[in-house]
Amino acid sequence: MIRSSAAFGLAALLATAASAQVDPAPTGTSKPQPLPIVDTIAPPKDVPYPGTITLKVDATDIIHGVFRMTETIPVSAGPLTLLFPKWLPGAHAPSGVIDKLAGLVITADGKTIPWKRDMVDVFAFHLDVPAGTTQITATFQYLSPTAENQGRVVMTPEMLNLQWDSVALYPAGYYTRGITFKPSAIYPDGWTSATALRPSGPSTAKGGLVDYAPVAFDTLVDSPVFAGKYARSEVLSPKVTLNVFADKPANLEITPEELKIHKDLVDQATKLYGAQHYDHYDFLLALTDRLGGIGLEHHRSSENSHDTDYFTKWKDNASGRDLLAHEYTHSWDGKFRRGADLWTPDYRTPMRNTYLWVYEGQTQFWGKVLAARSGLMSQDEARDALAATAASYEYLPGRAWRPLIDTVNDEIINPRRPMAYRSYSRFEDYYEEGQLIWLEADSIIREKSGGKKSLDDFARAFFGVKDGDWGELTYDFDEVVATLNTVQPYDWATFLHDRVDTVRPHAPLEGITRGGYKLVFTEEPGSYWSSGERKRKSINLTYSIGITVGKDGAVGSVMWDSPAFNAGITPGTKLLAISGQAYSDDDLKDAIKAAKGKTMPIQLLIKQGDSFRTVDVAWNGGLRYPHLERTAKGPSSLDALYAPRK
Repeated sequence: MIRSSAAFGLAALLATAASAQVDPAPTGTSKPQPLPIVDTIAPPKDVPYPGTITLKVDATDIIHGVFRMTETIPVSAGPLTLLFPKWLPGAHAPSGVIDKLAGLVITADGKTIPWKRDMVDVFAFHLDVPAGTTQITATFQYLSPTAENQGRVVMTPEMLNLQWDSVALYPAGYYTRGITFKPSAIYPDGWTSATALRPSGPSTAKGGLVDYAPVAFDTLVDSPVFAGKYARSEVLSPKVTLNVFADKPANLEITPEELKIHKDLVDQATKLYGAQHYDHYDFLLALTDRLGGIGLEHHRSSENSHDTDYFTKWKDNASGRDLLAHEYTHSWDGKFRRGADLWTPDYRTPMRNTYLWVYEGQTQFWGKVLAARSGLMSQDEARDALAATAASYEYLPGRAWRPLIDTVNDEIINPRRPMAYRSYSRFEDYYEEGQLIWLEADSIIREKSGGKKSLDDFARAFFGVKDGDWGELTYDFDEVVATLNTVQPYDWATFLHDRVDTVRPHAPLEGITRGGYKLVFTEEPGSYWSSGERKRKSINLTYSIGITVGKDGAVGSVMWDSPAFNAGITPGTKLLAISGQAYSDDDLKDAIKAAKGKTMPIQLLIKQGDSFRTVDVAWNGGLRYPHLERTAKGPSSLDALYAPRK
């Protein structure tokens, strides 16, 4: 320790500092070298696994939230490695829930076979199969979280979400498409279940045992189940069914107009792509505030959740109503067409997310477009949603240092954990900024072709090939560029490289301006913005003082370098008072409006941890909410994009 003292001379100070910095190198002779890491797990081969694996899932323990599995695996004597799925399709990351697997016991002929977890890959279990053994049985459990702080809740007293990648082990050394499973599940009595899988025989679909037809393991993993006490199914087309599950029967009420909108979604998607990459498709929709939220794509189904009043308060819930359109689009973009380095032969091989700006970016684009074309969102709501995206990325501090392409790694870097300053770090921006890039591409095609072509033509040429094929067709950058050029010749390679791979100070908003609109801010939020605030139970003041505020004045996000940030407000801060008066959301908005055009700061009493202090927020720009404003008369290419196809 160095103490500052008048009696402590400069020479002594320097001498002490110098001696404090001396840290002689170790003189010992013990200098270890790292042990080599040898991967003893067999790489996957594209050959059939001999025999069929039987998987039985007991999903009746809804009180404890426990799935109980019995899995019988044909084997031969010798070393065997069983894998728990790690790199999951749709998650784009090693997000397998290995921590929820418990109680693993492996037996053969009534005798227990010891297993050992791999010390490097903890998703792998090694065992030696005794001579003469032709099958082994593994029993284990999946322990669903019973509270949100434990992970995503997948089982409640009213419904469950069975994801096969969470309840199965598979043998190493084989492509998952070459491993055949014979699955079955027992659901609580009286419950209805829905999945893209089909029963192997007659089924009442009302609880009890459901035997499913044998299926390849990759298809099994791609075919989750929703089951519940309160359910309703509606046929949207000859091939597509909407399966709705709810916490309460009243949540299942659907008006004829709402049902027609969902039928129109299927119709508009089919008109857009010109092909269907499924033999049948099942929307799985949970209306719940108890089951964990989800939006996850599959080839012949999708897992979706919304608030309980999705149907019953339709007009109040514009925010997020593009979810079904987004996940449905993934049947074409992401499941059928997939980036070449994202496709993997098993769930152990690492995924590479190079083309998520196509996989998710164009899906975000088409999800919003199909929502507008079908009526899931009105055109005004669609434009307000686009305005919110445009504002977010035009005023994103993190774009000053990080290119869009680097964000494709985010689901691996940070699997959606809370972040302190997301606006500066950036996070998964390939979704929404990807949407802006594809909107600009659409505007260029329309302009260069004189309105004769659009990105619709790309969608049909790229995603609409091989009608009825629900395999996987991979692509790379060159194919994306080549297909764009068949639609409209242009320097698409430079266009995409510039927007995806480089640091750009501004968002790609040219699709909006070419479309006849511009981004503006007003003092009143639109209905889409307000529905988002209600959904999140917060107020969003990002474009005024730079914060969102939730229950009881708790600050959620803080925009980097915003007035609130510069005043010392951080995420988690609690707002207690405004100019000496107890805090309320309305009073904060009134204070922001009152400060407009003036020099006096907005004075807030805040609590951070155990500390209380008063801060001055320097902002006189008033309330600001993003909107799109028409810039010219006559036809608008943006309006044309959102118009339904005949």
